[in-house]
Amino acid sequence: MSTLGMESEDDDSELSDDELQEAFDKGLLKPGLNVVQDEPKKAVNNVEGLKQCLADFRKSLPWAERLDLTNKPAADIVAQAEGKMTPQDSGEINAEDDFQREMHFYRQAQASVHDALPRLHKLKIPTKRPDDYFAEMAKTDQHMQKIRQKLIMKQAAMEKSEKAKKLREQRKFGKKVQTEVIQKRQKEKKAMMSAVKKYQKGMTDKLDFLDGDQEKGKRGVNKAAMNKKVPGAKRKYKDQKFGFGGKKRGSKWNTKESHDDVSGFRAKVAHGKGGKQKPN
Repeated sequence: MSTLGMESEDDDSELSDDELQEAFDKGLLKPGLNVVQDEPKKAVNNVEGLKQCLADFRKSLPWAERLDLTNKPAADIVAQAEGKMTPQDSGEINAEDDFQREMHFYRQAQASVHDALPRLHKLKIPTKRPDDYFAEMAKTDQHMQKIRQKLIMKQAAMEKSEKAKKLREQRKFGKKVQTEVIQKRQKEKKAMMSAVKKYQKGMTDKLDFLDGDQEKGKRGVNKAAMNKKVPGAKRKYKDQKFGFGGKKRGSKWNTKESHDDVSGFRAKVAHGKGGKQKPN
């Protein structure tokens, strides 16, 4: 039995038909149990080539263009004041603990800010936006106009839906009130008919709903009397001078007393003999 590779004899792996056919064509198969030997891979470590590639894409830019910092996390002032040891100080940070991991990132960023701001100020690079800062929008005005129109349409649809909902509720409430009024009227009518039947049969000597109508009428009269205004002094004087209304028809007709009263009669005036004479 011959082997073509470094596989152990107890390896029970089998080759596919295509692999066997390919090995047969290359003349690698020999009588007996055959295993195709793979050529060992050569590790490529071209140091000179890697250095050349690094030199090609490396750019010698100033720090203001790179803004790269390598520093340790900032110290926890509160923990130091209390005399406590933090996981960041001891270097024992549990990567599975979300709180410790996020706190480590926070301290790292805090230390970077403390180191970067003085260097930026030294290079006279502003770190705050000016008061008149105007940021150009990433989206065009046409795109924002479309978004605005879409939002307006969405808001209008929501308002329309809300109005329709309120209208349905009002209709539902109106129907409920109308049903209650109809039921109340039917109940009153039924009670009135029952009282009339009892009165007709002699079971009662009065009708309660008639007494209720009279009481309503009295209450209406009293309310009208209360609402009636008392005339003032000016109104009384005018009524005394010119009258205060009443019957006007036939007020200038003669009566028996006015016919017999001749105290105001003057013959000269009555027959046209008085007054001025016309010149001849």
